Amino acid sequence: MNYRNWIACVATLLVSGIVVSGCSKSTSSQSDGNTATVDDMPESNLVGAIKIDGSSTVQPISDAVREEFIKLHPQVDVTVSGNGTGNGFKAFYDKGADISDASRPIKPGEFEKCQANGVSFIELPVAYDGLTIAVNPENDWVKELTVEQLTKMFVGEDAAKKWSDVDPSWPDQPIKIFAPGTGSGTYDYFHEVLAKANKKELREDMTLNENDNILVQGVAGNKYSVGFFGVAYYTANKDRLRAVPIVNPKDDVAYEPTVDNISSNKYAPFSRPLFIYVNSESLNRAEVQVFVEFYIENVSDLCEAANSVRLPQSMIDQAQENLDAREEGTHFVTADGESREGSFTELFVSENLVK
Repeated sequence: MNYRNWIACVATLLVSGIVVSGCSKSTSSQSDGNTATVDDMPESNLVGAIKIDGSSTVQPISDAVREEFIKLHPQVDVTVSGNGTGNGFKAFYDKGADISDASRPIKPGEFEKCQANGVSFIELPVAYDGLTIAVNPENDWVKELTVEQLTKMFVGEDAAKKWSDVDPSWPDQPIKIFAPGTGSGTYDYFHEVLAKANKKELREDMTLNENDNILVQGVAGNKYSVGFFGVAYYTANKDRLRAVPIVNPKDDVAYEPTVDNISSNKYAPFSRPLFIYVNSESLNRAEVQVFVEFYIENVSDLCEAANSVRLPQSMIDQAQENLDAREEGTHFVTADGESREGSFTELFVSENLVK
């Protein structure tokens, strides 16, 4: 935390009636020019419990934030589960989670459930991800993939059954597909990019699992397999997988899911923002407020440690402003209950906020 948040933290805890021997922070300037570290500060007596559920793609980021936070506040019990974005939102609007990790914006139906159940929230972007299409390292025929080829592989009952159905020069072998479960935001995003415009569904014969590590094992164990998941899981398993460059429909150039390509949106159409949704009522508890403040202030560094991509500082600053002002609602659903269309930077503006 910076000095401003350090003072705010102390004030919050005192107002909440919580007695603390010290509110931890990373560094602060002292009058003699020396720097105080966390070890120099008295141990925090902040207590409580925080429940986080949702995206398995965001989970490594929240885990990294949790790990650093409990070093400062060891008496706060922070639980992070990765049951998928859809399942996380269900726990969220049913008031079973304080924070929902999400690899996509909230859907209109989920927003309606929040409104019906009296769950107000603050929507905070925290990082970028590149949805990665990965193959087995022994796959030497797929050099790159277009959106059209991906559609042929993944969409509808008549989707390609063999690699040769996609390209006659490819092996006459069955395509074995490993994909996130239907409760996953990654599944939803993949469906939106490839199938929604054609009013179709993704093929039903994929091997689905909410655990991305199981998907990694599936792709790594079969020469003729392919799978998709967040870039963090690919990066952590580069020695077992190969990421396929994806042809950007706007410039017809194939890009790999690198940090630069994801942050510049050259890795299109599979660059996407990641979010946390914070229950406003939970935010009235000191431990949740301090945790979320810590999350936003430190996520840019910690998301890189979790193999995700930092947002532009302007986006983090906007998230901090929204948090400070308790700006409730979503930028991605219209007042008429429809999903907004457009890029993240176009949509995440104050005039689009709907409570």
